[in-house]
Amino acid sequence: MRFITLDPETFDEFARKSPYKSFTQTPEIAKLREENGWTAYYFGVEAERPSSADRKLIAAAMLVAKPTFLGKATYYCPGGPLLDFEDTELTNFFFKNLKKYAKSHNGYVLNIDPYYELIERTRDGEVKPGGFNHEKGIKNLKNLGFRTIKSSMPKYLFALDLKNRTEEELLADMKRNTRNHIRKAEKMGVKVRELKREELGVFKQITESTSARRHFEDRPLSYYENMYDLFHRKGEIKFMVAEVPEAELGNDTTRGLSEAAAENEGASPVKTGASDPSRESVISSSAMVPLSVAMFMLYGDEVIYLYSGSDEKYMKDYNAQYLIQWHMIKYAAKHKFTTYNFYGIQGLPDKSKKDYGIYDFKKGFTSDDTGRVVELIGAYELPVNQPFYHLHHLLSNLKRH
Repeated sequence: MRFITLDPETFDEFARKSPYKSFTQTPEIAKLREENGWTAYYFGVEAERPSSADRKLIAAAMLVAKPTFLGKATYYCPGGPLLDFEDTELTNFFFKNLKKYAKSHNGYVLNIDPYYELIERTRDGEVKPGGFNHEKGIKNLKNLGFRTIKSSMPKYLFALDLKNRTEEELLADMKRNTRNHIRKAEKMGVKVRELKREELGVFKQITESTSARRHFEDRPLSYYENMYDLFHRKGEIKFMVAEVPEAELGNDTTRGLSEAAAENEGASPVKTGASDPSRESVISSSAMVPLSVAMFMLYGDEVIYLYSGSDEKYMKDYNAQYLIQWHMIKYAAKHKFTTYNFYGIQGLPDKSKKDYGIYDFKKGFTSDDTGRVVELIGAYELPVNQPFYHLHHLLSNLKRH
């Protein structure tokens, strides 16, 4: 095997074919990091092919580095490296060389949070009988000196399997309440569309109010704009909005609730003046009111639901957040994506935890056959320069106390 540096194009070509690929392991994310003072590096491992003198790339990583402590740098591999962590020989070779490089280039610590599944789980988060178990990968990392750390990246995700599923089957697989919320939003005139770059202020306004309500830190508008600039030209990002004509606010709430109630009882909803031409002309000329927004990444074989927000005033009456998800699930199935990734959940499902509702919302779009909890291998750090690493931890502990 041979440890080599790569150019961004060669890395990107390998990454897109890797079973461990992640949108965070891309030259685009490297550029985003560089705008915040990081320096990007690309590395790989080549192995000789048995039948020839040709060499084959079998592992790769995009890393970023930045001086963070007394002039010494943190090296970070977001969503990577891209390798099989159960391959002990490859894992040892890669990280020993990477550690050597980082130490000789001013590094004191290496952080990783690979997009690498650990244990196969069911929709309810239980270990799947006969499923895969990659705990050997953790053992290999621990033997190299890696230590478990907390990360901003989620360890547990929730995913919907789209393979060979029709739109009708996907809708039928959902919980009844989820289907009802979707139909209610449709009947109340909610429409979903993609936002243009100049409309990202609408997205930011709603995510900002949502973050204040739910006590999490929102991204700045510049982050969303940069992500749009980096990924939209490749068709790998979508900012979606669910909205309703301003003229409908107040009118449709009562109509929609009565129709939804009738549907829940199995009755045919009473028709209203929705088909009245004069009413339609009013709707078509009315300003649109944004109810809910969401950001999606489209990378590899996944559509990934990453960020979202909803106007609290309209959440219960319009359920627009459900319609955005259904719109994008249909899009993913139509364009042959195999996985709809609802992204992070707060640990394994536990009804006693306050964030259980996030998991329950996502679970509602799936069945036992199509939904699953995804457990990743986790986040780790490797001391590169022991004296500086231990000094950093000592000072950090003193600061906390």
